[in-house]
Amino acid sequence: MQEKLIVVVCGGGNAAHVMSGLSASRENVEVRVLDVFSDEAERWTKTLGDDSIVLTVNHPDGSHDEVRGKPNFITNDASKAVPGANLIVFAVPAFAHESYFEAIKPYVKPNMIIVGMPGQPGFEFQCFSILKDIAPKCCVIVFEGLPWAARITEFGRAITVLSTKDFLNCVVIKGESKIEGDPLKPIQYLLGPHPVATKLHNFLEPTLSTKSIMHPPIMYGAWKDWDGNPLSEKPLFYQGLTEEAAELMSGMSDELLATAKAISLKKPEINLDGVSHIRDWMYQAYGRECSDTSNLLQMLRTNSAYNGLLHPMKEVKPGKFMPDFTFRYLTEDIPFGVVVLKGISELAGVDTPITDKVLAWGQQIIGKEYLVGKSLCGKDVATSRAPQRYGYKSLDDFDPLL
Repeated sequence: MQEKLIVVVCGGGNAAHVMSGLSASRENVEVRVLDVFSDEAERWTKTLGDDSIVLTVNHPDGSHDEVRGKPNFITNDASKAVPGANLIVFAVPAFAHESYFEAIKPYVKPNMIIVGMPGQPGFEFQCFSILKDIAPKCCVIVFEGLPWAARITEFGRAITVLSTKDFLNCVVIKGESKIEGDPLKPIQYLLGPHPVATKLHNFLEPTLSTKSIMHPPIMYGAWKDWDGNPLSEKPLFYQGLTEEAAELMSGMSDELLATAKAISLKKPEINLDGVSHIRDWMYQAYGRECSDTSNLLQMLRTNSAYNGLLHPMKEVKPGKFMPDFTFRYLTEDIPFGVVVLKGISELAGVDTPITDKVLAWGQQIIGKEYLVGKSLCGKDVATSRAPQRYGYKSLDDFDPLL
């Protein structure tokens, strides 16, 4: 970059470690890490000292590179991190987004670029609701997934990038911002050659194609008839997939396609050609890794990338395991996934009996109330990212985001 780029990386987990180290390795980039979780920023600062973050980047051919980068500073104080920034990258899970939006709110100025990496369903609603009048004056970029699979090997100091995606879909909401040139250019500079950021038409395309519908039906299929007794081993998550769970997942995807169709009929100016069925995405993303691509069930069961992945379990005594229903497969994918989708379908006037079935079970398991009968009017909608939480009453209310 010819001009100095000031980047704020929000978070302290795997994604934030990679984004911080990678960004700091680029020329003419100032990296500020904002980590508001407990005393993590202080701990990270002390752990790193004068050293750089070391990224071990694995490649498909078995080789690896080492990338080093040192953030300019790490803080829990948004008043130090945000002023003067060009780019604010949310590299944290969806449940943490709200606290970061609230933290940066007083310091966000027009023409800043706010990046959800990943955003997950409802990121746009939350962003525009919390940042209010300033949000339309910023450029909001939302990635539908993480660029890499990565694991911290030593907190604050070292991380291994296990794999890097070739392409990553994103949405750009330029709004009233006056950013010159392509707003994706600086983020692509930080990411490097891969993944290539691929721009979709609007936020509804990735939202209605979200992978948030994968985990809840698998959990439903595995545990809806569980007798409450501990198991002697941890069940396989994908390879142990039930036929019912695959049918529910497919049915939820069908309902999202029906929602896309209903939106297109009511608002034909919205291009939703990019909305795809979960089955088609699986084939496109993992076709080579699946030994049987005849249907969704077999693709999920035979995908070598999923080999050996287990249900989230807690060991209650030696050799005895109980399902961990506090894991993100339900506690994140329901309020920041399924509930958002249900809300959009409701605004589009589409009935979703299959989604309702999975949601009704899931909300009971995590002790929440989103759905009352067929309607999304439970008390805990207020802590989800459903459009209804933010006052959206019709599809026309989406216009500022499109």
